[in-house]
Parts: sequence; C-alpha cells; structure tokens
Amino acid sequence: MIEYSGAIHIHSNYSDGTGKIEDIIRAAQEAEVDYIILTDHNTLRAKREGYEGMHGDTYLMAGYEINDKENKNHCLVFGTNDTLPTRLAANEYLKIIKEQQGITFVAHPTEKRCVSKEYPSYPWTEWNTELFTGIEIWNHMSEWMEQLNEQNKYELFLHPLKSIKAPSPDAIAIWDNINLKRKLPALGGIDVHAHKVNIMGFFEVEVFPYKVLFKSIRTHILLSHTFQNIISVSGIKGVNQEICNALAKGRSFVANHSVADAKGFKFVVQRGKQIFQMGETIPEGEAVKLSIKLPKSGGMFRIIRNGEMYGEYMKEEEFIPVDQPGIYRVEAFMDSRAWIYSNHIRYAI
Repeated sequence: MIEYSGAIHIHSNYSDGTGKIEDIIRAAQEAEVDYIILTDHNTLRAKREGYEGMHGDTYLMAGYEINDKENKNHCLVFGTNDTLPTRLAANEYLKIIKEQQGITFVAHPTEKRCVSKEYPSYPWTEWNTELFTGIEIWNHMSEWMEQLNEQNKYELFLHPLKSIKAPSPDAIAIWDNINLKRKLPALGGIDVHAHKVNIMGFFEVEVFPYKVLFKSIRTHILLSHTFQNIISVSGIKGVNQEICNALAKGRSFVANHSVADAKGFKFVVQRGKQIFQMGETIPEGEAVKLSIKLPKSGGMFRIIRNGEMYGEYMKEEEFIPVDQPGIYRVEAFMDSRAWIYSNHIRYAI
C-alpha cells in the first residue's frame, strides 16, 4: 500500500491561526509533509477558495473544527461541503454530519489545561453518543498547555517540541474501552495556531510555528493508489474521499516525528496468505500471526490486547503467533520516548 505522512488539525488566519494558507503550504513542503488537513473553526473558506489539491509534493485538504452551542465538545469534521451553525448540541451536529456522509473525530478529548482562565480546557463530555467516527488520541497543543508552568514557560515557548511526551493516558484508556464495544479509529493532531506571545515585554515569540509543529505529531495513512493517480481518475474529490476512508477505517497510525521518522512502520496480521491491515477485522478461524516491523533500529515495541499489555519486544522486527480473540494494537518507543501508536486490528471480537 502507499503510505502518506500528514499533519492534521491546523488553524490558519481564516479562523484563530496567524498563518496565511500560502505560508502554511510552504512550511509543510519544507518539512516534507505529504498531506495537511486544515481545520479552521467553523469555516471551509480554504475549500471554497480553491486551495485543495496538490501543491508540489504536498496535498492540502480542508476540513473544519466545530463546537457545540456552549463552545464545548470540539470535533474535527472531514468530508463535507458546508459547515453547520454552532448553536447545535454535540449530538445534533454529529447526527447531521453523519447524514451528510462526513466523518468526525473528537478533538482533545481529555484536555486538562490549568494555565489561566483566558485559556480554558475544552474536553469532550458527550460520551453517551456513538455518532462520532473516531478520536484524537494525541494533541500537541493540549499536551504543551498541560505542562506549562512558571518554571518552564520560557523554555517551552522557545522549544515547543520538548513538550511532547506521550498521548494522554486517559485518552488512550477511553480509546481502548470504546473499541471493545465498537470500532473507534484514532488520529493525532498538532492543533497549530502559531500564536505570537510577548516575552517579558522585550521580544515577540511565535509559539507553535507551523514548520516546527509539522515535525511533531503526524498521522500516517495507507492508500491503494498515489494521490496523483487518484486525481487523474476522480479528481480532488476522489483524493479527499480516499483520505477520509483511510481515517474512518483506521487504516493509519500516529507517530511523533520529533523522535524519528516513522515512515515504513508495519503492523499487519497474517493468516496463511491473507494479510490484514490496521483497522481491519479478522474473521474467526485458524490462529494468526502478528507481524510488526519498526522503521528504524534501536527501538522497542509493545503489543496491547484489549487495552492491556500482551508482550514487550526489544527488536526491530517480530512475528508473534496468537490464538486469542481481541483487539490488538502496537505502541513503539525510541530512546524511552513515545514514538508510534497503531490503530487496532480486531481478531474475531
């Protein structure tokens, strides 16, 4: 399959970001990002103005971030042509977007900011609905804000990549628990705004510069064809649909590129000559073999089954026979730093 590494959850000056679309594209190209997904608040202006498509080697797709009528329950929306009003409750807007055949990913679901009243947290609270497609398990801005304090604020302002540790354990637990009941794919977001902050009254610092953040949390998707081939057959609409399909099916994984490039990571399940990818379900039958390969030597990985540790391996590649039903995923680490989080493969559950 064709692997593309992309940055999701990006705000431009069309909402509360500072960057022009042209500057964001240029930063993505310089950071060698294969695709970017804009998610300005409650607007698809970038789509309407014709920015979707290939820009050199980088593809741009426009989604948006919606919130409920109380400015809570934020959600990333992909695959629709129009935005919805913010006067709706979360359950209402999720229902309409599903009817529009769009997909939705709960944004920063367990956020716990404590910096100031000016920057409150926006966690997801509507867990009684099953209408959302997936969940953002890793959000760089949330992680940055949650670590910020008086002692480290200048360092984190100047070096935002140092704040990336790991996804929220609460978000991971919710993700695993819901997957025991239904399929819930995950993605990672940078939530970049490139805000400018005055430091000690002397100089202005751009917090979360686009080019820097494009080197942090990425979501890798697996497609059957290249962007260029899809465009030649079905145009930009076809590429957007293929990206949405990969995200909705969980044919993807999340990686921290500030640790190491994650391109080439493999997690599949083999049964004879059959190969099952991330996001797929294996029917009942003979025992299977998990096949994991890290894209770089020196790392280690864990197999997680039903939200619990199944095994830990200090190898670059391993084949692991299993005969227990469950939902399996992989967590990889490099130099003790969180690196890769795969989506689940379901084995007769």
